[in-house]
Amino acid sequence: MDGVDEPKFLHDSYLEWCGDQPVPVIEEFGINIMTIEMAPWDFFGMNGAICLLKGRDDFTSIFGFELPPGAKSRPMQHIYEDVICILAGHGSTVVDTPDGRKHSFEWGENSLFSIPLNSRYQHFNGSGREPARLVSTHNCPYIMKLFRNEAFIFENPVQFPERHGRDGYFAGEGEMVMLRPGRHQWETNFVPDICKFELKSWEARGKGSSSLRWILSDGTLGCHTSEIMPGSYKKGHSHFGGTNVHTIDGVGFTLLWYEGDEEFVRIEWEHGVVVTPPDGMLHQHFNTGHTPSRYLAIQMGTVRYPLTEAKRDIWDDKVDKSAEEGGAQIEYDRQDARLHPLWLAEIAKNGVASDMGDIFDEKPVRKGA
Repeated sequence: MDGVDEPKFLHDSYLEWCGDQPVPVIEEFGINIMTIEMAPWDFFGMNGAICLLKGRDDFTSIFGFELPPGAKSRPMQHIYEDVICILAGHGSTVVDTPDGRKHSFEWGENSLFSIPLNSRYQHFNGSGREPARLVSTHNCPYIMKLFRNEAFIFENPVQFPERHGRDGYFAGEGEMVMLRPGRHQWETNFVPDICKFELKSWEARGKGSSSLRWILSDGTLGCHTSEIMPGSYKKGHSHFGGTNVHTIDGVGFTLLWYEGDEEFVRIEWEHGVVVTPPDGMLHQHFNTGHTPSRYLAIQMGTVRYPLTEAKRDIWDDKVDKSAEEGGAQIEYDRQDARLHPLWLAEIAKNGVASDMGDIFDEKPVRKGA
């Protein structure tokens, strides 16, 4: 009726908020944050875009930001958590802590950090010539759908001093928490360069595989960096939706498929590309270059704070357990027969030798080529 608001039904407060923003809203299987179009986003004081990955869940999403040469963002604070990775450029961030102090740290390409919950902060581009590109993976969708009040989210006075950790955490210092392969963690607020940080072996996930989990500002956004050595690739697996996989360096590709699919969805790796496999969709990561390849995965829930019983179950012992044993992993001897020949053909184009001959009989494939 005229003058009466339509009743809300199956309403998504986060998507409504996204539609009201003056920036591009991009929805794809894979998105390259380095190349997407961005527009002025005065709310944050930067250029930006909203990235809605096809495999996103109800908890996380992604903003791409560009800070123009010599520019600074607006001072911000919010009660959603975000993990920020620097894709290009260099600059600094200043964080205000509840004790009245200011903490400043300088970042560059492949820096990783998280602002402690609801702390006031501001980013500065350190170059007068080059823009800086940042990617923020955050849990704003869940927070916005839960509270539906922008003032509560962005103007909340409540502080969380327990999230700030030790003073050195803003300078890149941290503590190693050794558990077992795949669960080792580095606790800090800021990592200067995730490509120069030593990872820990995790052979159960693939030939020569290594990984390390990051505990950033004692948050509930789980993230880890994994590395795939030249001449090898990871084992296939599936998991819940909402795991945002960011390509950091190296060359290769990711294949995604459902059981019984005749074709694979293929996403080429490039610095800045993010792909989010949908819930239960099988996927596998392949290195095709001469150097190690690293990626950064971010999702809701950590090994410290899994948040849901389902994630507690997966990270307890199923993440690197075979599907036959109740886990989520496809062992090499059970993988799709098309995959290894496909990968061999790809590395041959780059003149890369396989290091998988101890696992697969490659002679028939080589002869067929």
